[in-house]
Amino acid sequence: MKRYPFRKPLLSVALVAGLATSTFGIPSSSFAASQVETSVLTKEDQKIVQSVNVNNIYSHISRLSSQPRVAGTPAEYNAVQYIQQKFSSYGYNVQIQPFTFEAYVPPTTLSLDIKDDNTKYTPQALTYTGNGQATGELQYVGLGTENDVKDLDLTGKIALIERGNISFAEKVLNAAKKGAEAVIIYNNEDGELNGTLGGANDAYVPALSLPKDVGEKLAKKLQDGETLNAEVAVEGSKLETRTSHNVIATKKASNQKKDTGEIVFVGAHHDSVEGAPGANDDASGVAVTLELARVMAKAKTDTELRFVTFGAEENGLIGSTKYVDSLGQNDIFRTRAMFQLDMVGSKDAGDLVMNTVSGQPNTVTDIAGDASERLNGERTPYGQGDRSDHVPFAEVGIPSALFIHEPTEPWYHTPDDTIDKISKEKLQDVAEIVGAGVYDIAKIDRVTPNVKKPKPMKNVSKEVQDVK
Repeated sequence: MKRYPFRKPLLSVALVAGLATSTFGIPSSSFAASQVETSVLTKEDQKIVQSVNVNNIYSHISRLSSQPRVAGTPAEYNAVQYIQQKFSSYGYNVQIQPFTFEAYVPPTTLSLDIKDDNTKYTPQALTYTGNGQATGELQYVGLGTENDVKDLDLTGKIALIERGNISFAEKVLNAAKKGAEAVIIYNNEDGELNGTLGGANDAYVPALSLPKDVGEKLAKKLQDGETLNAEVAVEGSKLETRTSHNVIATKKASNQKKDTGEIVFVGAHHDSVEGAPGANDDASGVAVTLELARVMAKAKTDTELRFVTFGAEENGLIGSTKYVDSLGQNDIFRTRAMFQLDMVGSKDAGDLVMNTVSGQPNTVTDIAGDASERLNGERTPYGQGDRSDHVPFAEVGIPSALFIHEPTEPWYHTPDDTIDKISKEKLQDVAEIVGAGVYDIAKIDRVTPNVKKPKPMKNVSKEVQDVK
């Protein structure tokens, strides 16, 4: 697949030399200079291209992905401290926002045994699964919709369900209402199924997942009339109160006389799932956010920039929801755009897309689309997606978009999400597109909408603690 077909070499060595140091006063990246045809770029684009250093981004990923960063653990807080230190070193006013949440602790015992079957099964537990042991006949119930189970009696049985159409939680609840003692959901695409039921519910029965090939073999045997009996055990899963943190770095407009009063956000999440180093998910997004903060630190801007990394994204967008809840109506009204970076570096994922909650274009997709057309000769496509921290911003009316490569890599949410799977080319591309888009909004002396500047409101959350 050709991912970046429109990148062209520079026309001359002299031109490269002339741009060796950007007008931001930051050493340039030779990686970028060797790939972009400067004649098609604006001078502002050239500033971004020449300032972004992909080796910095890669170094951040290496540091952050040295171990899993599960929300509310010491490892996640180590990441928070690292991010805060980097923002501070660039000259930003940095704040740490702590928040508590109910964390799901995975089961200590997890097993699946099919009688009269020599296959060894290694299921995954769906997050928030119920605990318990179940022994019973395995029954295939399709997609597990209300229509699929309406005429079934699953009392004492274990339901085998295919992924798709409705949420995992609905599948489990539909089967449980019909008497199922446990539920096994198998993937509808290659790879492990790492799913969540979305939150705790006493009505959940033990819920496991299997890869597509394993689940399809079991389903075929059942559809062919074979009887299979299964034993399921899930023990030790629980909820516990933990503390996570958001990190907020703020840069006010460079010239107060030309301050538009607007805000632009760039965000990513610094936590990962249990057992996963999270090099791509989402050390890659954090690393690009840090590098763009470094690049923008000395840029002349007429707009307030906020670079935010969120905690507990993997637990249900908790950190970003807490942060948006802490914003006053003044800040919400003033916000022009929110750029969310999540999983932006895997060499084995698909192409870059911009996802909005509605699936419709907005300020972010328009501006970043223009930037990618200048940089790559084609517009980055947009689509619908609501799986990251842009969602709480969109829900209060802020134009927001998620930058991600789709389809995702095979080792998403696994121990194999390591730095050796990271593509510097993809990191550079995303950093340039988002950087050019952000600077296009924030650069000084641009023509701004005739919007009356609102008066400041004194409603800053007491949970936000200054560390600088």
